[in-house]
Amino acid sequence: MKIFWELEAERRKNLLMLFTASLLFWSSVASMLPTMSPYAEDMGGTKQQVGLVISSFSIGIILFRTIIGRLADKHGRKLVLLIGVSIGAIAPLCYLLVDSIGMLMLIRGFHGISLAAFTTGYLALVTDLSPVDKRGELLSYMNLATPIGLGVGPALGGFLQALVGYTALFVAISALSWLSWLFVSQVREQRMVQVVAPEAKKAAAIPLWQLVTSPRMRIPALVLLLVGLSFGGLITFVPLFIRETGVNLNPGLYFTTAAIASFNLRLLTGPASDRYGRGIFITGSLISFGLAMLVLSQAQTPQVFLLAGVMQGIGTGTILSIMIALLSDRSWSTERGIVYSIGLSGFDLGGAISPPIFGLLADWLDYQGIFYLASILSFLALITFLTQSSKNLSHSLRFAIGREPDAYAVERRC
Repeated sequence: MKIFWELEAERRKNLLMLFTASLLFWSSVASMLPTMSPYAEDMGGTKQQVGLVISSFSIGIILFRTIIGRLADKHGRKLVLLIGVSIGAIAPLCYLLVDSIGMLMLIRGFHGISLAAFTTGYLALVTDLSPVDKRGELLSYMNLATPIGLGVGPALGGFLQALVGYTALFVAISALSWLSWLFVSQVREQRMVQVVAPEAKKAAAIPLWQLVTSPRMRIPALVLLLVGLSFGGLITFVPLFIRETGVNLNPGLYFTTAAIASFNLRLLTGPASDRYGRGIFITGSLISFGLAMLVLSQAQTPQVFLLAGVMQGIGTGTILSIMIALLSDRSWSTERGIVYSIGLSGFDLGGAISPPIFGLLADWLDYQGIFYLASILSFLALITFLTQSSKNLSHSLRFAIGREPDAYAVERRC
C-alpha cells in the first residue's frame, strides 16, 4: 500500500475520494443482489420473469455503455461518474412506485445505466491517475472498493429486507448513492493533456466496429462474455436455490463470502501481475470460477455453499481486476473510455441474456443443471483464453501461463 504515499498530495486526495465514492456506490448496488429476485417473485413473477427482471439491469448497461465511453473520452471522467451516482440514487426510489413486472423491468434497465456510467468513469480516471509501471497494483487496490461493497451490501440488503421490509431497503440504497455523489463532487479532474503520439491520435479515430473486432479487444470481450453468462445465472438463481434447498443460510452471506475472498486475492494479484504478467492470473481465475460452479451444483449444506462462494470470489474478483489491467495495457488514454466500454460490454451482455435463458431452462434442468451449464461455459472461456489470447496458439499458451509478455500491449503506455 506504500504506493499511495509515493504519490503527490493532490493525486492521493483524488484517489481517496474516488475510493470512498466507489465503496458507497457498490454497497448500494450490491444490496439488491439477495433481494431483487425474491422481490420480483413476491410480485408474482415466474422463474422466467424473474430472469427478465434481473437481465433488464444488464440491458440498461449494454445500451448505454459505449455512449458513456465516448462521453468519458470527450468530456471527462467526472461527468459520467456524476451521471452514474445520480441515477443510482433516483432508481431505487422508483421501485417503490411500480406494481407490475413490466414496470419493474423498465426501472431495472434505468438503474443499469448507473453502473455503466460509474464503472467506466471510475476505471478510466483511476488509470489516468496511475503511474504506468504500477498500474496493475494501483488498479487492484482501488478496485478493492468493489469486493468490500459486495461484501457489505448483500448482508445489509438481506438484513434490512428481513427486518423492516422493502421500503426501508430501497430508501437506504438511495441514500448510499447520494453519499457517493458527495464524494465524487469533491474530485478535481485535471484537464486531459493532449497526447501527441501518432498512434494515440489514430486510435482515438478508430470506428467502433473495427475496435470491437481487433485482435487486442476481441478475445478479452469474448472471455468476459462467457464469464458473464455464467455469472448472470449465478446471481439470479443462487438466492432461489438456497431457498429451495431449505438450508439455514442468508443468501446475502454467500455473496459476502465471495466478496471477502475476492478482496484478499486482489491484494496479491494486482502487484504480482505487474511483475509476472496478466495472463497467468486470468488463467487461474477461470479455473477457480469453473470449479466453483461445479461445487455449487452439488451444494446441499451451508458449508458447501460458502465454499463455492470462496471459489467464486477468487475467480470473479481476479478475472475482472486483471482483465481491466489488461485492457489498460492495450489502450491509449485517448480511447480508454471506449475500450473499457467494449471489454466490459462482453460481461454485461452475458449477464443480460443468461437470466432469461437460464430461467426458461430451469423448468427442465432445475437449479443444479443451471450451475452445471455455467461450469461448461466457464471452462469454454478458459480454453478460448489459452488458445486465442495472443497472435497464435504458441504465443497464446505462453502468455496464458506467464511465460511471455502481452503481444498487444501498446509500446508507449500512457
